[in-house]
Amino acid sequence: MLDLGALIQFSLGHKLNRIGITMKKSISPISMVITFIIGIFLSGCTLHSFTENDEIIVGAQRISSYLPLLSGKKVALVVNQTSRVNNQHLVDFLQQRGVDIQFIFAPEHGFRGDHDAGEKVTNSIDSQTGIPLVSIYGKSKKPSNEIMAELDVIIFDIQDVGVRFYTYISSMHYMMEAASDADVEFIVLDRPNPNGMYVDGPILETEFRSFVGMHPIPLVHGLTVGELARMIKGEQWLQTKKELNLTVIPVQNYSHQQSYSLPVKPSPNLPNDLAIALYSSLAFFEATPISIGRGTPYPFQVIGHDKVSLGDYPFMPISTPGAATSPKLMDTQLKGTRLLSATNVGINLDYLLAWHNEFSQQKQLFFSRATFMDKLAGTDKLRKAVEQGQTERKIRQSWQQGLNDFIDQRKPYLLYEDFIENRR
Repeated sequence: MLDLGALIQFSLGHKLNRIGITMKKSISPISMVITFIIGIFLSGCTLHSFTENDEIIVGAQRISSYLPLLSGKKVALVVNQTSRVNNQHLVDFLQQRGVDIQFIFAPEHGFRGDHDAGEKVTNSIDSQTGIPLVSIYGKSKKPSNEIMAELDVIIFDIQDVGVRFYTYISSMHYMMEAASDADVEFIVLDRPNPNGMYVDGPILETEFRSFVGMHPIPLVHGLTVGELARMIKGEQWLQTKKELNLTVIPVQNYSHQQSYSLPVKPSPNLPNDLAIALYSSLAFFEATPISIGRGTPYPFQVIGHDKVSLGDYPFMPISTPGAATSPKLMDTQLKGTRLLSATNVGINLDYLLAWHNEFSQQKQLFFSRATFMDKLAGTDKLRKAVEQGQTERKIRQSWQQGLNDFIDQRKPYLLYEDFIENRR
């Protein structure tokens, strides 16, 4: 016979755990039902279990959940080209509904996503809306106190790819600090993580903290930006003395067991699902003389060099304004490998180890930017392990305990069903 009380208790415990509430082991049947109803209300989701056939509804689409929070408020947005509600940009969508948008804060690659990686983003006026654009990438990573004093709410709505050195999460961190210091509410309109099915890589060590890695999390952290924002606040990683007023509008019909294909490329050199899947494995080559396809139709999908090569695939990086104006080895014929699939779920060290071995055999310097490599990895241990000729298995063993600890640490901040195990 079905034990209704047990079923309710199980369902309630699961649902409340997902929103950060722990249920006591003993609870009366009446209190159980009442608390169950409250739990449903708080979690903002229905009782049925969704399937992968259910449409994913991102936070920006859930207008009834956040539009009332903006009524009569002076609002600023941290957005880029991925910040869309169906086929409309969030800025236009909110303006049409009477939201008072005071500023747009522009991260790396700019508001329209048309700046090279590392290219300076300047303050300007958006020609289409007339709204002031304030850069938060470059020398100034936070708005001035004068700008913050004019605001009531900041909305963050940017598609992330779940890799620690992808700098949108660093911009989010600084904006959370600015909002906290100015007593401004911070709202995250959450979106799925296309690499949210696993965690992998070394945990960042404090001495290697930089804009390409600010938090003691794995290289691939398996969190959405909303979950990460909750963790940043909950673990007290913000350098502020005030309590941040944080609201996350979750995605509906999403879990970390699902793959997710991005409808808009998140940055100029991540044009498709394959590049996004390979990003965490190939970005290490940015610290070497080797090209990974910037300035070609296949960024983060090819690996090659002019003097040292593994493979015969020919390609030539050329100047590509808005994506790679001056790419590495520009106008040089290269040979290497074109990667056509990413079958593994995790960081693939085979590419790095194989190319390092080939460079070593030809007595060529591999880590030409060793300091940058250590910042990308969040530690110098990975670079040193590669230089010492350690195997992939031994390298992975060195960061496994940290991953296990992190998986437990992140649990209170999860908003969605997690992957079953740490797949590598």
